[in-house]
Amino acid sequence: MSVSGGERGGARTRLAVRRTVGVLAGCLTAPVGLLYLLFAGVPLGAFLLWPRTRLYALGVFGSGARRLVEVERRRRTCFFGDRFPETYGGEGVVRYLAVRSWSGLMCGVVLALLGFGLVLAGLLAGGVVRGTIGTAELLTQLVLGGVLLFLGLQGLFALTALDARLARECFGPSERELLRRRIDELSVSRAAVVRAVDVERRRIERDLHDGVQQRLVALAMLIGRARRGGGRDPERAAELLGQAHREAQEVLAELREVAWRVYPSALDSLGLEEALGGVAQRCGLPLRIAYEVAGPLPRPVVTAAYFVVSEAVTNAAKHSAASAVSVRVEGPPGGPLIVRIEDDGRGGADPAGSGLTGLRGRVCALDGVLRIDSPLGGPTTIVAELPCV
Repeated sequence: MSVSGGERGGARTRLAVRRTVGVLAGCLTAPVGLLYLLFAGVPLGAFLLWPRTRLYALGVFGSGARRLVEVERRRRTCFFGDRFPETYGGEGVVRYLAVRSWSGLMCGVVLALLGFGLVLAGLLAGGVVRGTIGTAELLTQLVLGGVLLFLGLQGLFALTALDARLARECFGPSERELLRRRIDELSVSRAAVVRAVDVERRRIERDLHDGVQQRLVALAMLIGRARRGGGRDPERAAELLGQAHREAQEVLAELREVAWRVYPSALDSLGLEEALGGVAQRCGLPLRIAYEVAGPLPRPVVTAAYFVVSEAVTNAAKHSAASAVSVRVEGPPGGPLIVRIEDDGRGGADPAGSGLTGLRGRVCALDGVLRIDSPLGGPTTIVAELPCV
């Protein structure tokens, strides 16, 4: 434990040193940008005003500005670990260079003042040791130094935050791009939910047609044969009625199973834990469930979690040749609901299959994440993260 704590402390120290070097490097690159804006922008000003040379002048000026801005992008990536797209808009490059040069110079000024304050603090400490500074003067210097130190640190933090925000605005996706991506994600998730609902409806129709309907036809035929032969052969009629009774019980069991797949009533009356217990009872494999959830869950999250477990367990029983399945559900307070299903089958599950695609659509509709790990030879692990906000 002490080794890992030391490693974490060393990593934090290295991160702080790297970011400090990044701030100092930004203070050195800021004057270069300012000099470029002055010595390149001023001579090109007349050409920028003349319509016939404006485009050419803008191209020349923007090309140099882009090279300097690229240095800033690499500085943010190298020292701060920021990850930006390789391409970024050109219209904000000059604006970024201007504001970044100003903020970098201000950051250098603040650092210089802090360094000067350290020198004064050293002189003050030397005066105290020599006894040349009285108590009243010492207290006054300490109060003033503390106030200036606080203002300097606050200014430094504000300027570094401004540097990060400017980089995100220039190099990262714009607000319009983020909104467009969000709209595309919602459109994809909505289409996936619609497809999943259609697939589920077709499966229910198939279960009703091939299962319940056929059994009801057989039940009607048994009752009809018992009615026609009841007067001539009472024993045969009693036997047919017994078969009809058993068939009716099997029809009810299958109909109950279909109803559970549509929506289990236990979710509303008993909650997610009891509904998952029903999945374990109907599962053809040994199913171990660990339920560690503190507090109530939103209704959409409960429904999605149930169907993720139900579908994953059904797939494991039908296709994976597994001998056991384990389910772990853990969640709030404060975090997402984590649903983890693992079986010891042969693996090779296709994430693009209809069943898993439907689950992914259901999870993504709640802004959740579904991860599937199913290498050949197994095991298969499905993890769903469902936000509870």
